[in-house]
Amino acid sequence: MSESPSSQNYQVLARKYRPATFEDMIGQESMVTTLTNAFKAGRIAHAFMLTGVRGIGKTTTARLLARALNYESDEEAGPSVNLAVPGKHCESIMASSHMDVLEMDAASRTGVENMRELLDGVRYAPVSARYKVYIIDEVHMLSTGAFNALLKTLEEPPDHAKFIFATTEIRKVPVTVLSRCQRFDLRRVDAELLKTHLSGICGKEKVSVDETGLSLIARAAEGSVRDALSLLDQAIVQGGLDGSAVTGAEVQSMLGLADRGRVVDLFASAAKGDAAAALTEMRAQYDDGADPIVVIRDLLDICHDVSRAKILGDEAGFDAAPDQIERLKDMSENLTSGQLSRIWQMLLKAYGDVRTAPMPLAAAEMALLKIAVAGELPPPELAAEILKEIRSGNFSPPVVSSRGGASKAPVKMTASPDIMPGGQAAVSVPQAVPVSKPALTLNTLSDFTAALPDSQIQLKYDVEKYVRVIRFKPGAITIEKMNEAPVTLVGRMVEALRDITGELWLIEQEDGDGGLSIADARKKAQAEQDQADRSHPAFEHSLLKNAQLLEIRDTIPKSGTNIIEADFSGETFESE
Repeated sequence: MSESPSSQNYQVLARKYRPATFEDMIGQESMVTTLTNAFKAGRIAHAFMLTGVRGIGKTTTARLLARALNYESDEEAGPSVNLAVPGKHCESIMASSHMDVLEMDAASRTGVENMRELLDGVRYAPVSARYKVYIIDEVHMLSTGAFNALLKTLEEPPDHAKFIFATTEIRKVPVTVLSRCQRFDLRRVDAELLKTHLSGICGKEKVSVDETGLSLIARAAEGSVRDALSLLDQAIVQGGLDGSAVTGAEVQSMLGLADRGRVVDLFASAAKGDAAAALTEMRAQYDDGADPIVVIRDLLDICHDVSRAKILGDEAGFDAAPDQIERLKDMSENLTSGQLSRIWQMLLKAYGDVRTAPMPLAAAEMALLKIAVAGELPPPELAAEILKEIRSGNFSPPVVSSRGGASKAPVKMTASPDIMPGGQAAVSVPQAVPVSKPALTLNTLSDFTAALPDSQIQLKYDVEKYVRVIRFKPGAITIEKMNEAPVTLVGRMVEALRDITGELWLIEQEDGDGGLSIADARKKAQAEQDQADRSHPAFEHSLLKNAQLLEIRDTIPKSGTNIIEADFSGETFESE
């Protein structure tokens, strides 16, 4: 069956609506203004470097420049950026068939031989046009030898030769080449401007796509005009053969994974602690064909961009559409640097886990769940603030929200019986609740052990044996590092202190001399007392000269008199 004439002659929108003049280019006003002024002043460079993302119009701009350099009409006899009226050479240049405008794709002709072949004709004058124009697309693909072959000609070209380079990877172009070119950065087009442009094309094509659908296409294009037109071309047929309007739901279904904004939505949901939304979006992307490892890698990119927005602000230099940049900045305002660093570490670990997991989707979902749970925790900066205030004696527990903000107000904080690295008790602050009035005030470690109930006899023993206090004040205890103590001792102490006083106590371990433990102090006091007792005059009695002292013990005083009772070889001796 033969194709219909309409299908045989159909031209995709990206080619049909390719800009024919500089005025047709949207979102590139800065470049157009610079070129217009340069042409008017006669200060036209011999080499141009055009850079930008795919589909932004680099090749089209190169051809427009070639037309402007060789523009010739009955009214204009010199170079001109006013291309509204086609000149003598315009049609053949735009069709890539002009003899004096040579286009080369560096991706397929990267070698030094190709470059030498191209440059062999530079010394010859143009056949019919004003200038010989060399357009090299994807110039960053050239080999080192090809770049070296180009350098000398690029630095001192003949008067009749002009060079126009286009690249998506400007960082791969040697600086020796960049320094010899006039550089133009073609910017991503704002989503609203792109939406207006698409709406105008829909009017020309006599098709209807609703506002929501156009917004989705503009956002998914990420500032690329060609991508937007290609997506619009695909969306137009979603309305069916009856010519009905294409709805936003149909466009959303069509886009599937083409909308990078969905990954931004996924990151935002996980970061703010919305686990349900994060897992639902992850599963939806997987059903649409997403590879979990690619999603995690994209989340890493977004986390990096948000972190740059947090620190650098407008100076971050994002390579993204303006509306997406605004979303990144909004997220950076609601997340602290510590939270972003925490998310980065989780995603980095998740990347390795997803690559090796037997079920990559499950590994990715569990990683998102972990990030969402962390999103409900206080920011890491809060712990440092609490420690600083405790050390200064001005501790007032802050109320913590899931957004990471904090305000001064009484809160109840729960403590984990585990020990974090460095010996500090692990503390979490889930929510602000009223704090009950302290049931007991403790001023010394002995007050604490004395207040312990009989059920905590093991804790009392461990505290008296291992804990050596450096500083003790209500709410905060600093102790000497315990190398031989049970690893859960600090956590058990925090729980017991909370039960006794109704308040959170922070216990820190640090290097230093904490003095004697309660048990050691008791032994020392007993030894000193024994020594004092042994020096009692009664023990110097002549009858005890040959006796052996076995034990000294206190007895109940009789009528207010201190009694020292001692055993000498089985005989009891008492002295007042």
